[in-house]
Amino acid sequence: MNIEELRTWCISKKGVSEDFPFDETTLVFKVMGKMFALTDLEGDLSINLKCDPEKAVELRELYPSVMPGYHMNKRHWNTILLDGSVPDQLIRQWIDHSYAMVVEKLTKKQRNELATL
Repeated sequence: MNIEELRTWCISKKGVSEDFPFDETTLVFKVMGKMFALTDLEGDLSINLKCDPEKAVELRELYPSVMPGYHMNKRHWNTILLDGSVPDQLIRQWIDHSYAMVVEKLTKKQRNELATL
C-alpha cells in the first residue's frame, strides 16, 4: 500500500477529515474531529491506528512490522510499517477497525450527525 491508496481508503469513510495538526509532514485522519489514523509523509511509510488492546498485542506478536504506537498510548495504538509484509487487505481491515473504535466512542449526538452525512 502506498500513501495515495492509504489516503484514499481513509477519506472514503463517512465523516472523515484530514489535516496537519502537529507539523507539516504528519497527516492525521479524523472522524467527527476524533483521530483514528495518522501517517508521516517523510521517511519510511507507516501508519498509526487505534486498536483493541488485546488485539494490539496479538498483532505485534504475529507481524514484525506491527509495533507499539510511536508517540501514542501504546496500549491502544499500533504503528504499522507499510513495507509490503502485511497484505493491503489486512491494512484496510485494521484501518476500518480503528475507525469503528473511534465511532463507537462518539457521543450519541455525534453518531446521529455522522449518520446524516
